[in-house]
Amino acid sequence: MHDYRVKEVPAIERLPKRQRHQQLSKLIEENPFITDRELTRLLKVSIQTIRLDRLELAIPELRERLKLMAERSYDSVRSLPLHEVIGDIVDLQLDRSGISMFEIMHEHVFSRTGIARGHHVFAQANSLAVAVIDDEIALTATADIRFIRSVKLGEKCIAKAYVRSISGEKSKAKVEVFTYVGEEMVFQGNFVIYRSAGEHIGEGGIERADRY
Repeated sequence: MHDYRVKEVPAIERLPKRQRHQQLSKLIEENPFITDRELTRLLKVSIQTIRLDRLELAIPELRERLKLMAERSYDSVRSLPLHEVIGDIVDLQLDRSGISMFEIMHEHVFSRTGIARGHHVFAQANSLAVAVIDDEIALTATADIRFIRSVKLGEKCIAKAYVRSISGEKSKAKVEVFTYVGEEMVFQGNFVIYRSAGEHIGEGGIERADRY
C-alpha cells in the first residue's frame, strides 16, 4: 500500500530546465495525485511552465494519470456497483486496503462559501469502507467520524481505507479511513461494517444497517 503524500523540495529559485524536469518526474512518481498547482508551488514556476514540462516529458495530466492507475490490476469491488462508489477508486485490495480520489465540484459546496457539504466528504469515506469489503453484501453498522478541517471547491480528497480487523466468523469488520487534501488530513472515520459471510441476513438482522 503506497502512502502518497506531497513532499516538499528545497526552495531553489529557477532550477535549470534539466534539473526541474528531473524533480518534476520524481514528484509525480512519488505522488501521482499531485496537481499542477501544487507543482508550481514546489518548483517555483508558473503553471504554464509545468504544463509545458509535462508535455515534453510525456506525463499526462492528473485525470489521465488516475485513469491509468485505475486500469492497472487491482481487486474488483464486490459489495456494491462501482458507480455507487463516491469518488474514483485507484487502488483496491479486498479486506485489506483501498484508495479513492474525489474532486470537490460546484454541486458539492455551499454556494455562499465554496465549502464542501460534509455529507459528500463522509460519503466518499463511507462508500470506500464498504467497497473494500470482500463480500457481496456489506452494510455500514456504525461510524465514528471527525471532520478536521473544511474542504473547499476545487480541492481533491484522497481517501485511504484500511481494514483493521475481521471478527465474528467474518461477519463484522472494522475499517479506518483517512482523507487527505495534499498532505493535510481533513477527515477521519472509524467504521464497523457488517458482512453476509458467516451470518444469516434475516428479519431483525443486519438489514437494519444503512448501506452507505
